[in-house]
Amino acid sequence: MSPEIRFCNACGHATDFRIPDGDHLPRHVCPACGHIQYLNPKVIVGVIPEHADGRVLMCRRNIEPRFGLWTFPAGFMELNETSAQGAAREALEEAQVDVQVDGLLMVINVPYVSQIYLIHRGTMRGDHFGPTFESSEVRLMREDEIPWDEIAFPTILHSLRQFFADRAGGRYGLHSLDLTFRPRPPQRAEVPGDAATP
Repeated sequence: MSPEIRFCNACGHATDFRIPDGDHLPRHVCPACGHIQYLNPKVIVGVIPEHADGRVLMCRRNIEPRFGLWTFPAGFMELNETSAQGAAREALEEAQVDVQVDGLLMVINVPYVSQIYLIHRGTMRGDHFGPTFESSEVRLMREDEIPWDEIAFPTILHSLRQFFADRAGGRYGLHSLDLTFRPRPPQRAEVPGDAATP
């Protein structure tokens, strides 16, 4: 079901929802000026920042969805930036970390939320990192320290597992994955100061 777009963003006239000539799907079409408003998937970019000692930088989410669960820096790609630039920006915004964004590791299609993930490997340029508005806690972790049962999203879980598998094998590849069904969300992690819930 397409979200309702009631007015044309070009001229302000009320739109029709119909299949335009030569198309195969219904779109929001302006009968006054002919402008068609397309709805397309969102692109999420992310990076797995690796420290010189081999640990990776993880962030505990301070925002919904998945408040209190763990991720690496990732977020919506902005206009006029490459996926690597977006991943580096997200790392600064979410973890105060300067990252050299390396090769693309994962392309993950998530059609049930109309999203595409572009996940990069990255190398930390220094030792500085810290919490932000979006991350209540930021920590370097070895593979065996990662709270695998408290990972915020399946895309993050699959990307981390692939990263460590490639690193153990001595060769990084470019991997693709289609997540075609919506999993049960993980339980919200208990964070310090939370009131007990039944």
